[in-house]
Amino acid sequence: MTESTHSPEPLLTDDVIQRIRSRAAGHDRENTFFDEDLAELVALGYLRALVPVEFGGLGFSLERTAREQLRLASAAPATALAVNMHLVWTGVAKVLRDRGDESLAFVLREAGAGEIFAFGLSEAGNDLVLFGSTTDARPEPDGGYRFFGTKIFTSLSPVWTRLGTMGLDTTSADAPKIVYGFVPRGGGGFAVKEDWDTIGMRASQSNTTVLDGALAPSDRIVRRLEPGPNADSLVFAIFANFEILLAAVYTGIGARALELGIAAARRRTSLKNDGRTYAQDPDIRWRIADAAIAQDALYPQLDSLARDVDERVDHGGLWFPRLVGLKIRATETARHVVDQAVRVSGGSTYFASSEMGRLYRDVLAGIFHPSDAESAHSTVANAYLGPLED
Repeated sequence: MTESTHSPEPLLTDDVIQRIRSRAAGHDRENTFFDEDLAELVALGYLRALVPVEFGGLGFSLERTAREQLRLASAAPATALAVNMHLVWTGVAKVLRDRGDESLAFVLREAGAGEIFAFGLSEAGNDLVLFGSTTDARPEPDGGYRFFGTKIFTSLSPVWTRLGTMGLDTTSADAPKIVYGFVPRGGGGFAVKEDWDTIGMRASQSNTTVLDGALAPSDRIVRRLEPGPNADSLVFAIFANFEILLAAVYTGIGARALELGIAAARRRTSLKNDGRTYAQDPDIRWRIADAAIAQDALYPQLDSLARDVDERVDHGGLWFPRLVGLKIRATETARHVVDQAVRVSGGSTYFASSEMGRLYRDVLAGIFHPSDAESAHSTVANAYLGPLED
């Protein structure tokens, strides 16, 4: 896969990648969580990648972390996707702290001490994403909040120790407010449904979480925002880290699919062409070239936007169009590259045990992550054409 010329040696070495890849098929087949992967990543300090050195972390940039996630996804997409959700919260805290906002510094300290953060924001039917919520956030007298509602796609369900979540406060004097807070697992008030039986991304174990009074203490309430589009720095930090790290995962899927497609073209032979490999077939060569051209375009954009976050570049009103554009381009390109590689690789990919077949199933999840295609196109259209007139 293409790498930046200035990239340092990866933390995830080839040996680590091979071990993680060797376990991925079993987790997919058995629908089990990636415990061994997680133990290896924790031992490497990988979950502390974005945590500053002074908090016990590795002090990586977002750009470097995105490249590591790309490598991890090329080995085990579901592992990378789940780990992403922890990295997003540490990335959010880092972005805010880099800009002088210490409101989530506790996330960095606790992640540095070994806590695992999950992303508990998604709700069925909530197409407002960060700008609305179907979860009830009920204030406590001391400033804490109890949350009541159902969160979907909660990756890292078996192991998280901190759940970053949000809900709508409709009862306070200044209501309505979207409330963001962090719930400790040990505090109870929630149930995890073991309902993650999907066609892809199975090892992520992104089970549904039912919040039934889960308490975020007052010192873990980080924002109370007006519903609707909001220029608060937390919203930017969530969008930036979520979209960039998500794009990295799907770029990694495309990279692996292309590798497998090339290997298949070189391995498969054709009776029609006197036993020569498919690498000598003009139509197959075109498919590989088409996939490679599409894949190669992702790396510079991924690097550039991540670097701009690290260096605090001000894109103003174009930040959100560029972020959602990267997400859509990465997920759609990954689907295209996987599709081309499947066509090159032949019928063996139709078996559930095939790595290429698994990538075909895993890559489909990219459709469902925010921002979806409709929302992304609306964001970009509003940026360049202004909002729709009444």
